[in-house]
Amino acid sequence: MTGAPSPSRFDEPWQAQLFALTVALNEAGHFGWPEWTQAFGATLRRRGTERPQDGSADYYAAWLETLEGFLDATGHAPKAEAARTRAAWEAAYLATPHGQPVRLRP
Repeated sequence: MTGAPSPSRFDEPWQAQLFALTVALNEAGHFGWPEWTQAFGATLRRRGTERPQDGSADYYAAWLETLEGFLDATGHAPKAEAARTRAAWEAAYLATPHGQPVRLRP
């Protein structure tokens, strides 16, 4: 990892997972940390002008928005493909009995 910060806490498990995924993608060479911070800063500035930010929840929503944009731009996870996968996971989750593993159907 080249210059990635180490946050002191996360309010929700998904925030830690999102952070870890971003760091792993950086470490795998999919993007540099300087380009990440520039794009993330731009997202924060834009979102801050649209409405007041509430801290952690807005921060990680902006983080997710930036990562999704990176993955779309690089072709690793185009938005249409990501939307299809998200919908498939939601359908699988809703159809899975409590306590059972969620599985995507091929």
